Amino acid sequence: MDANTLWKRYTTYYCAVPELGFSLDISRMNFPDDFWQTIEAPMAKAFDAMEQLEQGAIANPDEKRMVGHYWLRAPELAPDKNLRIEIESTINKIKKFADDVHQSRVTAPDGQPFKNILMVGIGGSALGPQLVADALGCSDDPMTPFFCDNTDPDGIDRTLAQIGADLPKTLVVVTSKSGGTKETRNGMLEVANAYQQAGLSFPKYAVAITGKGSALDQLASKENWLEIFPMWDWVGGRTSELSAVGLLPACLQGLDIDGLLAGAARMDIETRKKDIGSNPAALLAAMWFYAGKGHGERDMIILPYKDRLLLLSKYLQQLIMESLGKELDLDGNVVHQGIAVYGNKGSTDQHAYVQQLRDGVNNFFVTLIQVLHDRNKTSIEVEPDVTSGDYLQGFLLGTRQALYENGRESMTIGLEELDASRLGALIALFERAVGFYATLINVNAYHQPGVEAGKKAAGIVLELQTKILAFLRSQPGIRKTAEEIAQGIGEPESIESVYLILSHLVANPDRGVTSGNEAEPGARSFGVA
Repeated sequence: MDANTLWKRYTTYYCAVPELGFSLDISRMNFPDDFWQTIEAPMAKAFDAMEQLEQGAIANPDEKRMVGHYWLRAPELAPDKNLRIEIESTINKIKKFADDVHQSRVTAPDGQPFKNILMVGIGGSALGPQLVADALGCSDDPMTPFFCDNTDPDGIDRTLAQIGADLPKTLVVVTSKSGGTKETRNGMLEVANAYQQAGLSFPKYAVAITGKGSALDQLASKENWLEIFPMWDWVGGRTSELSAVGLLPACLQGLDIDGLLAGAARMDIETRKKDIGSNPAALLAAMWFYAGKGHGERDMIILPYKDRLLLLSKYLQQLIMESLGKELDLDGNVVHQGIAVYGNKGSTDQHAYVQQLRDGVNNFFVTLIQVLHDRNKTSIEVEPDVTSGDYLQGFLLGTRQALYENGRESMTIGLEELDASRLGALIALFERAVGFYATLINVNAYHQPGVEAGKKAAGIVLELQTKILAFLRSQPGIRKTAEEIAQGIGEPESIESVYLILSHLVANPDRGVTSGNEAEPGARSFGVA
């Protein structure tokens, strides 16, 4: 296309929300002129489905529950008065607790004010809080956030080492809806042990965010933790950032949670519009459908040109891939749907994978994210009339053009600046786009059977390990091969798993399992003293 045609296309398909300083440009997606006619009826169905969801329909048939994360920033829209009261009272409780901590009305047992927050959680209980903490945090925040978001012992040790001597000044927030998520349970036990080893009473430093009556709720109540905040069954983990899951750590850090909620609420208003061209979430979902032909045939690459949005791609990986990656559609047909999401930040990736994006396999579309405001102070000129921020924009626009010239498609999301309101709007935008797209491809965006399958498989592995250790301990001093051990515990079909479990046990001497120095896996022998 010539420059005039491109400009006309840009002005035709430009979508803006002036109140938010937000824009979306889809002009560099190469959809044909008749695309909007083909998507109009499916999108009308998506609008209706979203409206029903917000009105309290059972949107997750597998679990017979509503899906109401939109009510978190507009409690007045909740279909039940009690839900509205719960949401509003929880926000007030969060603000009061954070203020009590900041004003030293809630302190460590020795009266010291808390200066750190250690968040223990995984998935949606960590990714959203991490994104917000990194995107909005400053050096003068009243509290510094740390995260234990895995069951990796070395990772937990590294986080605790970063906190170091400030452990007695660190408030711990444990987040798990069911209280049974093993990674979070393990992180909590590891952290609690660190407090015990330091001579500190863990419950006097601990706060829970969990479902009513869960195992964590019962533990926190029994041990008299500092506070318990609710997680509701109508809020999924990947859409929980604007519940206590994300609002409590953000408020403790000193961030503007009212701004987050207001920005999300404003974006919700814009994305309820039933006109595709003026609804940025509908436009996103339509472009996802076009790019992947309704089957996720192209990967989604997220490239924010802002260091503070480094974690956005990780956050969107869970939101999009866990919501849309489904084997079955709502009619029970095998469809294997989903969109693969990856990314990092510009212009760092000018020097990483942009080379492949321009010249390699054309199996993707890019979402560029631009923040117009560079910094909160005057910039120096690195060249006459050119600042570092000008270069950043130059690389973004240059990449956009270079991709286009080689037939690679992209969209650009623009933000006037990055603050709590815009970040809340960005979160809300992608939440609703996921909901729209799920309807377009006829899948349930609000369950995650694959994740549950992985958890069950992990449980089977750990049961196998228990059998292995019991068998070896019953015959101390005798070494056997993995095949012999598998036969001995009545698991002859699990030889490979037995071998891999034994290899891990041997690599950790405190487990008491040793092996011979045989190089061939089938000949390697294992035993306990």
